[in-house]
Amino acid sequence: MSVKYCVVYVTTGSLAEAQSLSKMLVSEKLAACVNRIGPLVSTYEWQGEIQEDTEYLLVIKARRDDFELLQQRIEAMHSYDLPEILALPVEAGSANYLNWLGQATERRS
Repeated sequence: MSVKYCVVYVTTGSLAEAQSLSKMLVSEKLAACVNRIGPLVSTYEWQGEIQEDTEYLLVIKARRDDFELLQQRIEAMHSYDLPEILALPVEAGSANYLNWLGQATERRS
């Protein structure tokens, strides 16, 4: 069975950026839904230093086939030099929800 949908995690440094990315992805039909979680604290190593920053986490529901375009759009708008963009496959889900996800991300040529 090929994976048709994915959940993509992206962190942002501000609520405004999280809102902007969320609206862009949904309006361009690259995401059916984006949940914004936060603020939260991320601890990580960057350029040899341990960092702790307040961030917002986006949980993006999308078509797997759209991931490359979704990634390009996020990278073009994101304020980070190296944004977190991680896609996890959707192995199963409610048939009604998955149908809606497909309809919400259907783009006409």
